[in-house]
Amino acid sequence: VLVGRAMGKLQSKISFCTSKYRANGSGEETGPVPAVQQHDPVHTDAVTSVAALKPDLCVSGGRDKSVAVCSWRSGAVLRRFSGHEREVTKVTSALDSNRVFSASRDKTVMMWELHRTSGPSQHFPGHDLVVTGLAVSPDASQLCTGSRDNTVCKWDTETGECLGRAAISRNLVTHLCWVPGEPYIVQTSEDKTIRIWDSRELQVAHTFPARRHIQTCCDVSQDGRYCLSSSSGSAGEGGEATLWDLRQTRNRVREYKGHFQTTTSCVFLPRGPALAPSIATSSYDSTVKVWDRDTGGRG
Repeated sequence: VLVGRAMGKLQSKISFCTSKYRANGSGEETGPVPAVQQHDPVHTDAVTSVAALKPDLCVSGGRDKSVAVCSWRSGAVLRRFSGHEREVTKVTSALDSNRVFSASRDKTVMMWELHRTSGPSQHFPGHDLVVTGLAVSPDASQLCTGSRDNTVCKWDTETGECLGRAAISRNLVTHLCWVPGEPYIVQTSEDKTIRIWDSRELQVAHTFPARRHIQTCCDVSQDGRYCLSSSSGSAGEGGEATLWDLRQTRNRVREYKGHFQTTTSCVFLPRGPALAPSIATSSYDSTVKVWDRDTGGRG
């Protein structure tokens, strides 16, 4: 239910049945994948965002203004955080960290401690409109936020101090991802561009060629070599995902076409020893598709 609602009532039509993933990211050959487990609803309204917290835990945010930490194995809600005045738009965490971050339409970001019983441990006000991008550094010491107010901000997670603020005209932020092991942040925008920010000075280090459609989401591979972006679309126009090289060439590597409406989410899948590198995309066309990263073929 968590993932299904977060994807926007999608029906999974994946035929990729070669293996399943263990919690530690390794793969094992199993034949057909069993049916998806369904648990009782965690939120009282639509789920807007889901992120990994630990190998067996995920965090979600919803229109009910709450943030929940759940075991994806049992479906049990381990923690529920309340404090936002409007719906939660994004959630994230540093993997294997005890800190959870949430962004909201109330223009703020909050930090929550997994083992803390009271309210948020840190509060990050400062945007003028809904916060739509959220990325935390690998060591969880810094936070980057983006908004429809055309700004990107950098924060100290310990003190809550704003360490920098950058504004670009028409840069309505849709998503942010921190590059593993690097000081760089990938950002998608409604102005149809993908930018790479250098977090040290909060300056744009590179801008990829503008796409034909709004860029809705991005993800970065665990090795930091590639990023992925997804596009809006309708009636078979647009809706593609694009693979970009983050190394020196910074070229467009490949496109993944097959969705008939806006592709809302894109993600690099964990790679098992017997599996080819793969990505997954979800769309308003009610499908989730899994692709071979290197050939563009669908599983």
